[in-house]
Amino acid sequence: MLNLVRVVLLAAVLWSGYWAIAGFGLRSSVTNWFAVQAERGWQAEHSEISLSGFPLRHRITIDGPALADPTTGTAWRADWLALESPAIWPGRQTLYFPETQQRLSYYDQTLVIEAAAMHADLDLAPGNALTLRSMALTAGEWSVSRGDEVWADADALSISMQQQEKPETYRIHAEASDLAPGKDIRRLLGGAEELPRSFDRLELDLDVDFDKSWDRTALEESRPQPRLINLKLAEAAWGELRLFAAGKVSVDDYGVPTGEVALKAENWREMVAMAQQSGALPVRAAEPLTKVLNMLAGLGGNPEALDLELGFRGGYVTLGPIPLGPAPRLFLR
Repeated sequence: MLNLVRVVLLAAVLWSGYWAIAGFGLRSSVTNWFAVQAERGWQAEHSEISLSGFPLRHRITIDGPALADPTTGTAWRADWLALESPAIWPGRQTLYFPETQQRLSYYDQTLVIEAAAMHADLDLAPGNALTLRSMALTAGEWSVSRGDEVWADADALSISMQQQEKPETYRIHAEASDLAPGKDIRRLLGGAEELPRSFDRLELDLDVDFDKSWDRTALEESRPQPRLINLKLAEAAWGELRLFAAGKVSVDDYGVPTGEVALKAENWREMVAMAQQSGALPVRAAEPLTKVLNMLAGLGGNPEALDLELGFRGGYVTLGPIPLGPAPRLFLR
C-alpha cells in the first residue's frame, strides 16, 4: 500500500512538473508571437496573458488583444481571447471569444460583432508550421452592426473547414439559422420589406483548392488564395424567394474567375427588382433584362422559375446570354 502511495505521489509530481513546463512554454510562445508581429510593423497589443487549467488542460487567456495588419488594412480587437487545449497535446486548440463586443475593421470601416458562446475548435498538425487539419466555428445568437444600425443577426452560426487528401484542398460548409437582414439592408433592397424577418434557409457547401495549405503563415504572412472552387451547393430561401447554385470556377493568380455556375431561381422577378433597387443592376438594364429572362423562363415551362448559367470568361460575367459586366476578383486579403 505504501509503495502504491509513493507511485501515485511520484506520478503527481512528474505530471505537475510537465504541466507547468508545457504551460509556461505555451504562454511564452503566445507572448513571443505578439512581440514578433509588433517587430514586423503590426499593431499587436495585449494587457495581460495568464495561464490556468491545471491539471488536465492548458488555458491561455489574453486580456485586451488588439491586432492590426497595416498591409491589408484589417484589424481586430476584443476584451479577451482564450486558447484552451488538452495538457497532453496542444495541437487540439479551442479558441473562446467573449460575448462582449468584438471590433473588426477594414481601414476606416468598422463592424461590431456580438455572439453568444462563440468558439472555434482547431485540429493542428504536429510541427512548426501548425497546418490546419480541421476547424469548426460555432456560435449561438449573434449580430453584426455598424454604428447604431444592426446589419444582420441570427440564432446560430456554423462554419467548418476540413482538410482533404490533397493538403491544399479544404471542404467548407457554412450555415446560419434564422438570419435576419437589418433595416438598412432591407431598405437597400426595396422589395425586401415585404419578405419575412429572416431567411428560412441559408447554406453553403464547397471544396476549395488553395495555392498552399492553411498554416501559421496565413496569419503571419499572406493568406492562401483560391485556385479552384467546386461549389457543391449554395441555397438561400427567403419567403417565396428561392435560389440554388452549383458549379466549378478556376481562379488565376490575379483573382480572375473562369467557369460556370448553374443557377435556379424561383420568383426571379422579385430578385430583379431588388437588384435594381440596390444599385447592383442599372436602371437602364432592368427592363431589357426582365424581357429576356421572361422569355427564357417561358421556355422552361414555369414562368416563375429560371434555370440559367452564370458564366465567367475573360474577366467578365454573363447570366445566360446576357452580359452583366466585369467579374469580381476572388482574392483573400
